Amino acid sequence: MNAPLIDPFARAITYLRVSVTDRCDFRCVYCMSENMTFLPKKELLTLEELDRMCSTFVNLGVQKLRITGGEPLVRRDIMTFFRSMSRHLDSGALQELTLTTNGSQLARFADDLYAAGVRRVNISLDTLDEQKFADVTRWGRLPQVLKGIDAAQKAGLRVKINAVALKGFNEEELPAITQWCADRDMDLTWIEVMPMGEDMGDEKRIGQYWSLKDVRATYAQHYTITDLAERSGGPARYVRLEETGQKIGFITPLSHNFCESCNRVRLTCTGDLYMCLGQEDMADLRGALRDNPDDPTVLEAAIRQAITLKPKGHDFDYSRQKADGTMSRHMSHTGG
Repeated sequence: MNAPLIDPFARAITYLRVSVTDRCDFRCVYCMSENMTFLPKKELLTLEELDRMCSTFVNLGVQKLRITGGEPLVRRDIMTFFRSMSRHLDSGALQELTLTTNGSQLARFADDLYAAGVRRVNISLDTLDEQKFADVTRWGRLPQVLKGIDAAQKAGLRVKINAVALKGFNEEELPAITQWCADRDMDLTWIEVMPMGEDMGDEKRIGQYWSLKDVRATYAQHYTITDLAERSGGPARYVRLEETGQKIGFITPLSHNFCESCNRVRLTCTGDLYMCLGQEDMADLRGALRDNPDDPTVLEAAIRQAITLKPKGHDFDYSRQKADGTMSRHMSHTGG
């Protein structure tokens, strides 16, 4: 058995997030520019290359694989990749295959995803107001996403809603979104907006920032909150609302970073491996993959070398009314 991937701070890397495309059918204001320039097709890893890359990570001890984008389900023939990855679930090498999606394509693919072994999906949804949804996604249509959620639950997929906390945008909707999720037996996770994207200056990002400390305080005014020790292998910390019994997650890269237990790395659709979402350092694995198709040890060595460069944590900080640690790349580039 291959030795596991251990970073310089003795953290085992068991979770890989893979962006399979930089394209999306939405243009969410905190994720992408409205007029994005997308990558030439030749720069993207093919589905077969993504299979080889992800399989190598699984062989090196990755147990959880999350597929992201852009919007992963707009990639042509993407279900071929999911079906191929299911062999690692069947063998027991991979514990979970899942994805994060905007929900727009779930009505088409929910049954196929379940058949491929996917059991949970995270759906990004920041508002239940149709006009506000159109505003924040620019191109999205709320009824299409709600139809996708219906299809996912009907197919047997466990749905978790991810909502980015945006000051002045969805603050007043917190009770309504929470109750809506409770009524549908869906967990809910709130995420602090991160300073990423070259068109987002300090003032704009700080203006959007709604600390999850304040979100939790708002919940405390209306619910009895119990902290949960449960961790899902990701960055969220969870509480239970006793009145509804539902689980609420908080992903707090700014007000309380989660770096000390980070077990994940992020692979872009071009084969760049980012060891930290909040750092610019990355390793180009595409060359090792393409130049040595018959020698997997070269790619394995490149991955191990990259893991030795994983930093202790990121530098996101709004505390001085300046978006320190700002990343020029858009969130869509690394898949969140």
